[in-house]
Amino acid sequence: MIQIYLNALILIICLMSVLWIVSIFIKNVSIVDLFWGLGFVMTNTYYYFATKTFYPVQTILFVMVLIWGVRLSAYLAWRNIGKGEDFRYQEFRRKYGNKNYRWISFFQTFLLQGILMWIISVTLLGVNMYASPHGLAFLDYIGIFVWLTGLFFEARGDYQLAKFKSDIKNKGKVLNTGLWRYTRHPNYFGDSAVWWGYGLLCLSAGSYLPVIGALLMTLLIIKFSGVVLLEKTLKDRKPEYAEYIRKTSSFIPWFPKK
Repeated sequence: MIQIYLNALILIICLMSVLWIVSIFIKNVSIVDLFWGLGFVMTNTYYYFATKTFYPVQTILFVMVLIWGVRLSAYLAWRNIGKGEDFRYQEFRRKYGNKNYRWISFFQTFLLQGILMWIISVTLLGVNMYASPHGLAFLDYIGIFVWLTGLFFEARGDYQLAKFKSDIKNKGKVLNTGLWRYTRHPNYFGDSAVWWGYGLLCLSAGSYLPVIGALLMTLLIIKFSGVVLLEKTLKDRKPEYAEYIRKTSSFIPWFPKK
């Protein structure tokens, strides 16, 4: 298991290095975000074939990660391509200077995301390494259900947000209908649920420590890269957002307060 896991680290670093070189030529670090989903697809594909067992739950996991990863990367590509570099990376570019940022971005962005991807992917490795050759257990079915729920919230939430933003009349307004009526971040909740679906498959296989990958993904979404950063921006840009916060669950879907 350790050797396969270390090989995955080398694979991820190589992929991130190629992506970094591309970013230098096109002067756009934002492409790293498009690779997040596909990176897990490639890593899990390596795990799937490296274990050489191909048990039913492994194949199911392979399909689950493929669907989730391709959908996420395709959506981000559709949303971001042609719109220039993300403002966060532009700010870093101004701060450090274009020439210096070429090297800084490798460690600060590409290598960092690669290492996070590698650590989180241990949940996928746990399923592949310890999968049972027998049929699915009850916990496997629960994991698949949680994953389906998460995929629905993530995909539907992204669709509703994109449709809302496409109407110029909604500029400056707060989306509080559909899934966004029950949680302020249905797409982030969905992403977390997807990973806990993988985590339950991992637990069902009798692999407990690797579930730390699902836990880390949830912490990143809530505390670092997702909910906190986004809400800080929205509070400043949209006066109505304070009332939306008062009424609507921050993460786990629930009925809005009166």
